[in-house]
Amino acid sequence: MAAYLLLIALVAAERLAELVLARRHLAWARGLGGVEHGRGHYPLIVAVHAGLLAGAPLEAWGLDRPFVPALGWPMLAVTVLAQGLRWWCITTLGRQWNTRVVIVPGMPLVERGPYRWLRHPNYVAVVAEGVALPLVHTAWLTALVFTVANLVLLRHRVRVEDAALA
Repeated sequence: MAAYLLLIALVAAERLAELVLARRHLAWARGLGGVEHGRGHYPLIVAVHAGLLAGAPLEAWGLDRPFVPALGWPMLAVTVLAQGLRWWCITTLGRQWNTRVVIVPGMPLVERGPYRWLRHPNYVAVVAEGVALPLVHTAWLTALVFTVANLVLLRHRVRVEDAALA
């Protein structure tokens, strides 16, 4: 369980680093006339993601979920790969990346890196991590609740992004 708590802490630290970077990018974008779209759903996204990071270890500990190597190791690999994809997206977008939907007038649509193949590759990483991270320690209820809530939010978020980018 200690190793799982360390993994959750590392993912939480990564998320905090994302928020710091996003704040810098937001200031840069606003300085260039950037406009935020869909601001109302952002607090829900933050709450759902915080719920994932809190729920997974609470379920694993509170419901005495075991570490099952045949499930846990592959899910750890998926979690690590999801982080890699997420940071590939962040580095590809550079200053245009944000946790919010912010469009800077005149900025071209990025079509390199993972965006050559997918319109929203970061959300592939989010979905994969949302399933895999809890399942590292068989917290299947958290994986299920997060996945359903996240898919509802992502459906809305993708519509907002697509409309803003159009």
